[in-house]
Amino acid sequence: MEMEALVDWTELPPELIETISENLTIYCDYLRFQAVCRCFRSSVPKTPSRLPPQLPWLMLPQSQQSHHSRRAFFDLSANRVRFLHLPEASDHGKRRCGSSHGWLVILDETPNVLLLNPLTRAKIYLPPLFTFPNVVSFNYFEIGREYTLSFWRGSGGGRFNRNLRQMRDSFIKKIVLSSSPGKGSDFIAVAILNQTGDLAYCRNGDQGWSIIEGTKSYCEDVIYNKGLFYAVDKGGAVAVCDVGAGDSATVSIIRTPPQLGGDMQYLVSSGDELLLVTRFLGLEFGFEPDHPQLIYRTIRFEVFRLNWSGPQWERVRSLGDKVLFIGENSSLSLSASDFPGCGRDSIYYTDDYSEGNFDDVLGQHDSGIFSLCSGSIEPLPCYPRNLHYRLRWPPPLWVSPNPC
Repeated sequence: MEMEALVDWTELPPELIETISENLTIYCDYLRFQAVCRCFRSSVPKTPSRLPPQLPWLMLPQSQQSHHSRRAFFDLSANRVRFLHLPEASDHGKRRCGSSHGWLVILDETPNVLLLNPLTRAKIYLPPLFTFPNVVSFNYFEIGREYTLSFWRGSGGGRFNRNLRQMRDSFIKKIVLSSSPGKGSDFIAVAILNQTGDLAYCRNGDQGWSIIEGTKSYCEDVIYNKGLFYAVDKGGAVAVCDVGAGDSATVSIIRTPPQLGGDMQYLVSSGDELLLVTRFLGLEFGFEPDHPQLIYRTIRFEVFRLNWSGPQWERVRSLGDKVLFIGENSSLSLSASDFPGCGRDSIYYTDDYSEGNFDDVLGQHDSGIFSLCSGSIEPLPCYPRNLHYRLRWPPPLWVSPNPC
């Protein structure tokens, strides 16, 4: 019996190896491809030049007992916890206010606004806090009242003071990026401001932030899609913001019949569709010895698709193969069939409304997996229900691994 000839994969031409690597869409597969042999490693770049959005990892709360320079991330596809050496995000005095395109936004008790890639530890600084237009002055020597802010820009009234910690904890709700900042990208950052409900932006290389006029109250969520930022208000109206060129941003408003009754709104770009995800919260009792508590808990979500010809939001009963990731991260839609360990027609959510509660309590962070079809909620694999443990702050956060 004649034996089949064995193929020596190490003899493949380098250009063919590179072509094969360019068709890999999952970063872990790319790493495994590099590990085949020395020939494969030398034929492809150390990091892929382009990858679609990856299945996000869940950045877990930092334990008081954990190593001070390491942070834990739960990988859904491998069902395991991965540890990254990340001293820049491991200090309990630091606060995150968003993750976008795989980059964390880090604030501390300085004016610095840091973008940090947890996979590569690359760092980029955005313009500091004192460059926001509603910050009237900043002085380190005014202890306990270092910042002076104004509710009304350009006027003398409505001024109030904030200290370093207050600015870190409450000035910015969330920052969203237009693209990954790596390799000199001409990215744009948009910040949602807590106190005033304004949106502010900066382009890569700007020395300060600018207010997007006409968007006050469109502060529920912001996403970027096809050259434009979209922001939503409590009732589901959408502000479309073009900040890519010119000296100032241009804004148009998509007014839809009000979406009433929900507690929080999220925007998600899913293929060619713009989705509105409405989160409903309920109150339940949390039990701690001698201290019964009322705790907010997500009870359901509703999803709507924007009908541009209305314009109006139309109810979506099933996401099909899609899976959504919402929370403090830039909202994300992926195809579940592309990633093992990921459930279709589901919303994976984290707690992004109680970050200011830094007291230790017994209970759980408000995170889970919501099935849109059945309306059921399951715990995330790393957060089984009915376990009593001390919460660690801040709550978990979705971060898409980005090697670029």
